[in-house]
Order: sequence, then C-alpha cells, then structure tokens
Amino acid sequence: MNNKIISVAGPTASGKSDLALFLAERFDGEIISFDSMQIYRGMDIGTAKPAKDELARVRHHMIDIADPTENFSVADFTAKAKEIIADVQKRGKTPILCGGTGLYQDSLLRGTEFGELEADEAYRAELSEFAKANGNAALHALLEGKDPEAAEKIHMNNVKRVIRALEIIKASGITKTEWDKKALENATCVPATLIALNYRDREKLYARIDMRVDIMIENGLFEEVRALCESGKLIPGTTAYDAIGYKEMISCVRGEDSKDACAEKIKLATRHYAKRQLTWFLRSQNINWLYPDDYSSKEELYRAAEDVVCKDR
Repeated sequence: MNNKIISVAGPTASGKSDLALFLAERFDGEIISFDSMQIYRGMDIGTAKPAKDELARVRHHMIDIADPTENFSVADFTAKAKEIIADVQKRGKTPILCGGTGLYQDSLLRGTEFGELEADEAYRAELSEFAKANGNAALHALLEGKDPEAAEKIHMNNVKRVIRALEIIKASGITKTEWDKKALENATCVPATLIALNYRDREKLYARIDMRVDIMIENGLFEEVRALCESGKLIPGTTAYDAIGYKEMISCVRGEDSKDACAEKIKLATRHYAKRQLTWFLRSQNINWLYPDDYSSKEELYRAAEDVVCKDR
C-alpha cells in the first residue's frame, strides 16, 4: 500500500480540517495536526479543535499533548511528529498532516528548525528586561538594525519572535534571514503530497473568519478563557498566553473590554494572521493550490484534492 504523507495547509478558517477528514477517510489515514496552539489542553474553542464526532471518525494526533503553562518548541513538535508518522506508516496507514503553522510543517518535511541552536536563557532574559524597560518598539529597532528583512516580517509586539531572531544572530553569527536560507538549502526533504487552500476572493476568507469568531463567542470562548485564567493556566510570557483569541479575551475577563470589542479585535488579529500564513505558504515550492471559490460545492473541491493525491502516488 502507498502510504506517502499528505499535507493539507492554508490560512485559518479556509476549510483545511474538513478536507483532511475527507482525505483521511478516502486514503485510510490518520491526522497529525501541525497547529501550534491545538497542542494545549483546555484551549479548545479558541483553537477550533476537531469536534468529538470528527475525532470519532478519524484518529487524530498532536492535540492536547501539553499544558498551556509549558513552552512547546518546533523541535519538540518535530521529534514527536516524526515518531507518530513512523508508527502510522508502520501500521499501513497514511499520515495526513493538517494545520496552519508553516514553520512546523517545514521543520517536519524539510528539516528546517531553530532547535539546532542551543537556547541562551541569560540573553533572552536580558532582552526581555530591555523590552519591559524601553518598550517593544525599542527592542524591535534592535532587530531592524541587524536584520531588516526579519524585522519587516515580525510584528514588534511579537516579543518572543523578536528575541528569538536576535538570539539566532548572537548564537550563529548570521542573521535569522540568512539562517532560514541556509536551513532551506541544507534541508532533507521528506516525500509528501502538499495541498494548500486559499481564496481568490480574499473577502470570502475574511467572512469565514468573522463567522468563525462569532461562533467561538457563542460557544463559550469567554468562559473558556476565564476558566484558564482562574486555574492559573494562562501565564504572561508563555506561548499559550499570546494565542490569538485568548490574549484579546483576557481583557474582557478583566473587565477592561466588552465581549463585542474583544470579538472585533480577534477578527482583526485573525485576518492579519491569515495574511502571514499565506505569505509563508506561498514561498514554498511544490504546493498544489486549491481555491474553494473555484468550485460549486465541497464535493467538487474534495474530488479535485483526491485527484491531486492520486496523481502524486
């Protein structure tokens, strides 16, 4: 049996999960999530984890494997995911990767990961204190002076990534931009059929994002965030604390913003995130792009995806 890896990528709310379920059932597969937030237990609504009926239909992996208080790196993901893929293939099943965290997909399939560099905790602490004392913009300016290309791609409020980029420069002697290029050149590619979803009409994607956020609010995102805060699971400085949907809703839990105001902030942040996701995937090679708005129905889209996989096997 041909159980070559299939990967379904794309921006948030593009329909990846439904397509991955279809392909898993069609090609006797199991789904391995490469969503950097679905790994955290208790963060269900805001990360759009698969529903119980979906989990019952197809076996899923890399979901609910860490507490929000833990920092889970790309190196951690790669190591665990490789073990799972080997086991899935050993059992004669097809690994179906599904997610929107491009770094995780590339680390797994192309060998690009920052985990090769040893963490410099002292330098991280120094930069964190600098940001607290001088502001995020001042920290971002340090990166802009050393690696303008990376600075343009990383928002100044994403302090963790700004610090990591500066750490790479200190540890390797080259910029993050150069490090990424070097990693891609030296990457060991894992054979996989790559599919990604996008919308020719960007407004259709944004409408799907807005609808998803509204549904999250209706389904209890506020209550989920409040419970996580009260249990001490959302701690400033951790990856989970900065997750879209959670960092915005925290202000509502504190009584600083209304649910409606937080919902609008989440929609805007998610739109910006979708743009960054598309920018990441569009630079990748050998991706088969499918556009849902080219098709009259989901079934037609799924048949097109099935054809892509069959031609590549």
